[in-house]
Amino acid sequence: MSERVYQKCININCSATFSVAEPLFACRSCGDLLDVQYDWEHLEVPGNLGWFEQRWSTRHEPLDWSGVWRFRELLPFCSTRDCVTVGEGQTILQRNDHVAEYTDSAPGSVYLQYEGMNPSGSFKDNGMTAATSHAKMVGAENVACASTGNTSASIALYAHACDLGCTVFIGSGRIAYGKLSQALDYGAKTIQIKGDFDDCMRQVQDVCRKENIYLVNSLNPFRLEGQKTIMYRVLEALRWQSPDWIVVPGGNLGNSSAFGKAFLELKHLGLIDKVPRLAIINAKGANTLYELYENQGIRFNGGDVEVGKVNQYYQELDDSGYRPDTVATAIEISRPVNLKKCLRALEICNGVVRDVSDEDIVEAKSVVGRFGIGCEPASGASVAGLKLLREQGIIGSNEMAVCILTGHQLKDPNCTVNYHIEQDGRFSNSPIEVDNDIDAIIKAIKS
Repeated sequence: MSERVYQKCININCSATFSVAEPLFACRSCGDLLDVQYDWEHLEVPGNLGWFEQRWSTRHEPLDWSGVWRFRELLPFCSTRDCVTVGEGQTILQRNDHVAEYTDSAPGSVYLQYEGMNPSGSFKDNGMTAATSHAKMVGAENVACASTGNTSASIALYAHACDLGCTVFIGSGRIAYGKLSQALDYGAKTIQIKGDFDDCMRQVQDVCRKENIYLVNSLNPFRLEGQKTIMYRVLEALRWQSPDWIVVPGGNLGNSSAFGKAFLELKHLGLIDKVPRLAIINAKGANTLYELYENQGIRFNGGDVEVGKVNQYYQELDDSGYRPDTVATAIEISRPVNLKKCLRALEICNGVVRDVSDEDIVEAKSVVGRFGIGCEPASGASVAGLKLLREQGIIGSNEMAVCILTGHQLKDPNCTVNYHIEQDGRFSNSPIEVDNDIDAIIKAIKS
């Protein structure tokens, strides 16, 4: 294929290519995942990452204000006239020595990349601005997704911004109200299926194929192009120097897949000298990647993944009636659709996978809330994972680690309030009930 930008199947036994004008979410030849690929030799790419700083002075322009599209030369799959933006990517990288102390890391070595400042309150906006831009480019009229919450909130917002019909699939009782309220408020048609996220994921794919609806789940390769920019902003905040580690929650594995692709491309282009290591953190109640990678030894192997062993593991889950269960509902997924791309990212970044308990997740979340920026439960997995990897000696005390905080604290307020009111942990901060009396109030304040 002669195009400078195209879609390519990641299956090494297929490697079929397709035009970016086709709204695909799977290879037409073999059904595997697709990548967006670039012929970098024939595209205009800056010679250094510092080049992007010139857009700081033109932030009155919507695309230069966007924390995704100001890096558009590194995801050049559509023209600027098709780019959809609602001001995503105005996020911060916070040095946090309190979290460093909690994880037994040296001062100055722990940073929190806070994605809760995105318009819909989560990292999903990075991908959704790219996916809806592609949907607009190919003339789509309707979009759909399966969601544990954040995806539905984000696509409902972006679909409204560019006048697309929007349907979201959620599972019975497995969505935080903070997230569901957004999808309802932004006007999405919400279909609640009697099942979990994995059931919703299967159904939405079948519906999109049958009804020719544009799918925006992270099966969509263009969505991952937008999520690459989280790493660009991390590098930007670190003055274009790579950290030693990126620590990220593992759910459907879109972020980790996008991060690996970002660093592979940046290294290929000579824009970075060092690729950080990647740590992906599962919840113990939804730890498919940990089981496959650390316990069964499944690897990318240059694309030759042992699919038979993966399918056997999934069959065992089905036979046992297993359903994922974790307080971190955003990563409550047992069949991650981006498994192969994530395995590739782990290969690129010499990565590790760990799982942590709900108790560890909620405690780490409370530490972030007390000493930094409040985050949703899934974000707590990053800090809990860093603490575990420090205890195991995998991450050194002085190594710079960036923990990805995927969403805003108010995404799941019930988790936060329950932790404090029920005094579940050592950082619980329950309200003090007193009589309607000034002396009693002062006594409580001083106690």
